[in-house]
Amino acid sequence: MLSILRRGPGRLTPQQAHQQTGDGTAVLLDVRETPEWNAGHAPEALHLPLSRLAAGASLPAAAQDRPVVTICRSGHRSQQAAQMLAGRGVQATDVTGGMTAWARAGLPVIGAGGSNGVIA
Repeated sequence: MLSILRRGPGRLTPQQAHQQTGDGTAVLLDVRETPEWNAGHAPEALHLPLSRLAAGASLPAAAQDRPVVTICRSGHRSQQAAQMLAGRGVQATDVTGGMTAWARAGLPVIGAGGSNGVIA
């Protein structure tokens, strides 16, 4: 039982995250820094860099009182973000493999202005 408590928030595959955020079950929160976000992100994602979250920033209004799925480039920062949010009482999970795995799975990535995005 103790090992379950240490695991922290759950993790989702990119496909599971896409399904949950696409059907409105959860909100996708990209925690990468602004240049990474501008290069390419999931179309439905909201943006809040981990640095701001760690400094105490509130979730975007659209994510308030909703389950949150965090995502970053590779899954490390998003796992930290999910743990921080869970500590604040938010139902949070993160995406295993981050945006790199998201793009590899063929899921949509857009850049600034809606153009085709890349993972930076």
